[in-house]
Amino acid sequence: MVAVKSAGQSKAWGNWLIVTTPLLVYSTVVMTSALAQSQQLLSVEDYLEGERLSEIRHEYIGGYVYAMAGASDDHNRIVGNIYSALHQRLRGKRCEPFMADMKLKIPGGQAFYYPDVLVACDPADNAKYYRERPTVVFEVLSPETERSDQREKWYAYALVQSLKVYVLVSRENRELTLLRRGRPGPWIAEVVKGRASMLKLPEMQVEIPLPRIYERTAASRTKG
Repeated sequence: MVAVKSAGQSKAWGNWLIVTTPLLVYSTVVMTSALAQSQQLLSVEDYLEGERLSEIRHEYIGGYVYAMAGASDDHNRIVGNIYSALHQRLRGKRCEPFMADMKLKIPGGQAFYYPDVLVACDPADNAKYYRERPTVVFEVLSPETERSDQREKWYAYALVQSLKVYVLVSRENRELTLLRRGRPGPWIAEVVKGRASMLKLPEMQVEIPLPRIYERTAASRTKG
C-alpha cells in the first residue's frame, strides 16, 4: 500500500491509495495522519508502471500521487486547438507537440506533471511516456487549477533549463500570458489578448492567431 497526503477524498486504485484533490502543491508534503506515517512513499518506477496501466491520470510529487480531475468542454477545445495548430505548423520540423497524456519530468526526478500541451525539440529526449527537455509548455487555466498553474507548477517548470516559454491560457477570455526565459536574467512576462492578436513563438518559428486557439469556445463569442 502506498501513502498519500491525507487531505481531500481518497480512493483505492489497485493496491495504491490515491488522493483526489483539485489542487497540486509542488512542495514537501507533511504526512499528518497515522495512516500516512505508516506507509511507504511511492517510487518513480512504481508510479510510471502504475500510470501505464491506469485509466485515470495522476501527477507525482515527491512520492505522492494526485488524481487529476476532468476538464470542461471549452478546456478540451482550447487544448485541441493549440495542439492541432502546432501540429500543422511543425510538420516536417525538428519540434513536436504533445498533449494530455505526455508527462513532463522535473529535474531531480521527484515530480512528473501532465501539461495540457508541450513542445519538445530535442530528438534525444525520447522516453516513451515522458519528456524532460521541452521548449514550450502550455497550461489552460480554470478556477480549479489557476493557482497551481500560476504558482506551484510554474516553480517546477522553471527548473527545466530547456524551457524557453511557459504559456498560461485563459479559458474565459481571449488572453494569453507568456513567461519567456531571459538571456540572461529573469523571466519576462507578456500578455497577448484581443481578437486580432497573434501568439508568436520565434523559438520555433510559429505564429498562431488567437481566434484559432479559441475556436468553438464561449470566449470566441465575446467582444474584444
